[in-house]
Amino acid sequence: MLTVVVSSLRTRWASLLGSFVAVALGVGVMAAMGLGLAETFDAPEREPRRFASSPVVVMGRDTLTVEVRRGPDTAHVTKKLAHPHPVDAHLLAELRELGRVRMDGTAREAVGVDAVGVDAVGVDAPVAAVREVVGDRARVLTGDDRRQADPSFEQDAEALVAVNSLLGTAAGVTAFVSVFVTASTFAFVVALRRREFGLLRMAGATPGQVRRVLLAEALAVGVVASAAGCALGAWGAPLLVRELVDGGVAPSWFALRGEVTWPYHVAFWTGASVALSGAWAAAWRAGRTGPVEALREASVDTGALPWFRRAVGVVLLAGGLGLLAWKAGTDPADLLKRKTYTTQPMLLITAVAALAPLLVRPAVRLLALPLRPVRGSGATGLLVRENAAASVRRTAAVAAPVLVMVALAGSLLGSASTVAAAKSAEARERTRADVVVTGEDLGAVQRLRDLRGLSARQLAGAAVSPSASTAVYVREEGSALVRSDARAVSDVAAFAAVSRLPVVAGDVRDLDDRSIVVNEEWERHEVGAWVRVWLGDGRPARLRIVAVLARGTGDNGAYVTTANAPGARVDRLEVRAGRGADRSAIVAALRSANPVSGVSGGTVEVRSAAEWLAATRQGTGAQTRLGLFVVLGIALVYAGIAIAGTLLMATSARDAELRAPRLAGATRGQVLGAVVGETLLAVAVGAGLGLAVTAVNLTGPASALGRLSAPVTVDVPWGVIGGCAGACAVIAGVTAGVATVVRMRAGRM
Repeated sequence: MLTVVVSSLRTRWASLLGSFVAVALGVGVMAAMGLGLAETFDAPEREPRRFASSPVVVMGRDTLTVEVRRGPDTAHVTKKLAHPHPVDAHLLAELRELGRVRMDGTAREAVGVDAVGVDAVGVDAPVAAVREVVGDRARVLTGDDRRQADPSFEQDAEALVAVNSLLGTAAGVTAFVSVFVTASTFAFVVALRRREFGLLRMAGATPGQVRRVLLAEALAVGVVASAAGCALGAWGAPLLVRELVDGGVAPSWFALRGEVTWPYHVAFWTGASVALSGAWAAAWRAGRTGPVEALREASVDTGALPWFRRAVGVVLLAGGLGLLAWKAGTDPADLLKRKTYTTQPMLLITAVAALAPLLVRPAVRLLALPLRPVRGSGATGLLVRENAAASVRRTAAVAAPVLVMVALAGSLLGSASTVAAAKSAEARERTRADVVVTGEDLGAVQRLRDLRGLSARQLAGAAVSPSASTAVYVREEGSALVRSDARAVSDVAAFAAVSRLPVVAGDVRDLDDRSIVVNEEWERHEVGAWVRVWLGDGRPARLRIVAVLARGTGDNGAYVTTANAPGARVDRLEVRAGRGADRSAIVAALRSANPVSGVSGGTVEVRSAAEWLAATRQGTGAQTRLGLFVVLGIALVYAGIAIAGTLLMATSARDAELRAPRLAGATRGQVLGAVVGETLLAVAVGAGLGLAVTAVNLTGPASALGRLSAPVTVDVPWGVIGGCAGACAVIAGVTAGVATVVRMRAGRM
């Protein structure tokens, strides 16, 4: 048996090259991603920088801790406060009595006291004495915990989460596509070697021995390719980390330390498992090959879809469609989450790829219809159409990678763009303002009549609504502490005049200092009901619901008055000019007010509502888009490997098929045109099936938006889809053309 395996590997190395490259590349990518992930799990401790010379740091309380249920027990959940408490002047005075106090913070209004404080200070005093003075009024940090006062602490934590998400998603898609490409390659290898397996059976080999031969080949390919992939990953991981840092995805200090080995073990054994799992179904089919197959010679594929593959395809298709419908009916908001629309399309893609041999013939007939009335296509067009329809396995093997590529591009980018477009449309519908002023602290410009150069006539009917960013926290079902972003308004009547909120119950104009506006996502969202919340500074409050907004895409947050947002600073002024108001005069007055009205806190921008919406338009985040393009790049490489490998194997077994038209009088150019045309038709079949899968996948976010009362705007990334399909067509056409020319010259055709 071992002799047969070694001999087969020597003879069939070219047909296994595609699987070898796919597994090696997959292991290399997984090893590199794993090394990067390992660094995010165990990031190195960094020295504090802001108060490095102070042994103790006193930091204002910036978290809210609430007790929740965890089964029969209870636990404490902590959330970051929207408005952290400063270290106020009273506490500063007491700390100065203990020793030197280093101040390097931003002054802000202290919550609950009539004083000014800073966010953190360094104290040169014994820790015990500082803790005794501070009590529960602030946090006392020592050692490496002092780094929590550094401005970059939270940014670095968020960046590590983004890196973790990006690398994890890419590694998962790599594993998925590796299995797909390996399984597709081995399935096609079995179809080409059916006469060889028939001869083995005729020579007395049992079905089990035939299966073991194929599995041994797969194991040999997997082990060698995995070893090569680990070496590739070790070389590529530093390059990956450098690109992440240069691209701003990872913190500047992010680097490989070379202290972990588990990513190599995971990648190696995953690669070997991928090779075996990809060959398993093909080996089972090879074992069923009968001795009579050694005498069979036919160009028309029959039985191209075994019952097991058909059953798997149908189950996956039913599962994918059922899961999509179930999510849309029970939890539509989940379909708008990145994790869902990144992973869920895999089910439908795998299902359609498994059923591809069943779909090839009708798809070929449909796509070949335009060739019938074209003059000059003649015998070449006939050969293209009939060869593609007759050689189902070959056409399906070429079409499947294109299907995966197009479906991934359309589903992933299309879902992300659809959700982003809905968020933008939702923001556009929420405002009736003509002018929007933004800045960090706009408290000095809150009344238009205070602006210089404006007459009563120019201000006729105009309304201005100041608002501030804040948040409220609510304990839902007793087991979760949920943060809801909110806006705090000071003039409810003006706010109602400049906004157009998607109210489903109640009236926003009833908002006062003892009430709140919520959306349908809240556990309690009945008008008139009282809810217990924690405000942005952590203070508990009991507020009455006066209006309920549609759930939407999740951006319809809560609304409170400024009395329930202590510490919040006005960061937006929305201005609506009345019928008699002079809009241009108001804009000019607002712009001229910036340097003369005491506006502080950074840059202040005065823009029309359209300009403001365009500047703040919800788009696919840079990191999300980068992650999706990394996934698509990996998929495109695999698609190219699968297409090239399939066509090289297929062309090597087409000598008789290529010779027949030459004997009938066809020129080399005609034969070459027929082969390339057939290949491009297979690519078109794959692209068509991919578009069909994309259409089904995009119905998920679209139906979810409709159920959530959000604007439905389906955004299909035609440019990216066309680019992916075009790249696959170029790879397929060039590979088929070169391989055909080489075979015809070698066979003197």
